[in-house]
Amino acid sequence: MNPGDPISVPPSLLDRVKAVLLQPKEEWPRIDAEPATISGIYTSYVVPLAAIPALARPIGAFVFGCSFFGVTYRPPIAAVLGTAITQYVLLLLAIFMLGLIIDWLAPSFGSVQNNVQATKVAAYSATGLCVAGILTIIPSVAMFRLAALCSVYSLYLLYLGLPRLMKAPADKAMSFTIVTVIAAIVLIVAGATLVAPISSTFGGRIGPALEITGSINVRGEGSVDLGELDAAAKQAVAGLGLNRLEAMAN
Repeated sequence: MNPGDPISVPPSLLDRVKAVLLQPKEEWPRIDAEPATISGIYTSYVVPLAAIPALARPIGAFVFGCSFFGVTYRPPIAAVLGTAITQYVLLLLAIFMLGLIIDWLAPSFGSVQNNVQATKVAAYSATGLCVAGILTIIPSVAMFRLAALCSVYSLYLLYLGLPRLMKAPADKAMSFTIVTVIAAIVLIVAGATLVAPISSTFGGRIGPALEITGSINVRGEGSVDLGELDAAAKQAVAGLGLNRLEAMAN
């Protein structure tokens, strides 16, 4: 590629975010063709993008305070900052872990195993989740619900990007995507569960731990136990037991 080739010159952070959100079908092929490294993806995209939700909530808490049943209060600075730092680190870790999960699951679905491409899928799919975090700058139940709704767009981004970047065969692409979407949801829940005990050391507390149970049948691939996936993802966030996720897909 020559220096003038648009694929050779990565877009700016803002341009990439806009393209991923507004033109994902056109942007995923560009992302697929771009040379990249995991560290480069993180330093140029994931690290600054993940800072959006991490900064929005503390700013909102300091400026607007937190309101419940008509009563507004401002939580301790240590609690707000401690929780923000914890959430930031866990989000970075969750994206990295999702990339590992995608890469490890790839052979089970006839896809090409490539950790860089898998990290691209995890990183750029998280765009919707991270950008939606700006809504939490206004600490209200309605805004948090809206942010959660907007975050679902990340699952659509993953649905578009995963089959292309991982070269999933047509008959396996949907199954691979479904299992990965489940893993992504479980990682988010596992991360939220871990925030509570960690942030409590700073004097803060996030709601009670969430549990996922039940199972889902993936046509042609058998049944995926959500309880087992939930447990495995929580271990994954802690850096343990990641091989269980691959075993569950077999």
